[in-house]
Amino acid sequence: MIRGTFTALITPFRAGDATQIDESALRSLVEAQIAGGISGLVPCGTTGETPTLSEAEQERVIAIVVEQARGRVPVIAGTGGNDTVHVVSRTRRARELGADGALVVAPYYNKPTQEGLFNHFAHVAERADLPIVLYNVPGRTGVNILPETIIRLAQIPGIVAVKEASGSLDACSEIVASAPEGFAVLSGDDSLTLPIIAVGGQGVISVASNIVPEAMSALTTAALAGEFERARDLHRRLLPLCRAMFLDNNPIAVKTAAGLLGICSGEVRLPLTPMSAGNLAILESVLAGWTGREALAA
Repeated sequence: MIRGTFTALITPFRAGDATQIDESALRSLVEAQIAGGISGLVPCGTTGETPTLSEAEQERVIAIVVEQARGRVPVIAGTGGNDTVHVVSRTRRARELGADGALVVAPYYNKPTQEGLFNHFAHVAERADLPIVLYNVPGRTGVNILPETIIRLAQIPGIVAVKEASGSLDACSEIVASAPEGFAVLSGDDSLTLPIIAVGGQGVISVASNIVPEAMSALTTAALAGEFERARDLHRRLLPLCRAMFLDNNPIAVKTAAGLLGICSGEVRLPLTPMSAGNLAILESVLAGWTGREALAA
């Protein structure tokens, strides 16, 4: 079962040159994540700026993460798109590169019907020979995978989980209640991690864990163990940080924070731009006031 905190990895670029991936920083990021207790790594998702990575760059990022992880945690590579045949090809390639699973987002822009969504994911699952995590993020794709469609898809061998970023606890509750045993619902929103686990979810694919892997891991560990007093305390302490990660469109804020913390450069690629001055001041204030380490030590 997919369970715990999975980090939606940023893709570090070289300082002053967003055209080049900083491979050394990426390897260091993987090591810091594993040391921080995360349950898995998710390269080449939205947070990894996949829309502006070439095919070759995406393959290189996946290969580096798999190589650096060395089997210590699973790697679930982002392989989604809006061309079904292409998604099959990318998912097969991720398998060849050593990925343990694939995160496949709902097709964007062409806005398929629910039957089109079902057939898209079923086609990929039946041909890619890699465990599939569905990704429902209607705010970016323009289409919502309804709970009944996710429940149908959960019956297909090889479709093992959903990253739910619709923001609907009712949807998560419905999926948990009706999907087969072993199918995991993962939060796609850091701030909803605790509520989604409370209704039966199994964890989160997290943006914030790029910079606070220990705290996000501690939150999911406590919540999944039923230690809700501790989980609530961590949730309250993490909430301002989680909100700050979305002051500007993801991954602008988390990369900016990573730059401020010396994890990697804060470079993003166009059409993304550096964080606005006002939001940067808010982010700096939140980072300066971060009290998560005290909570972990309590």
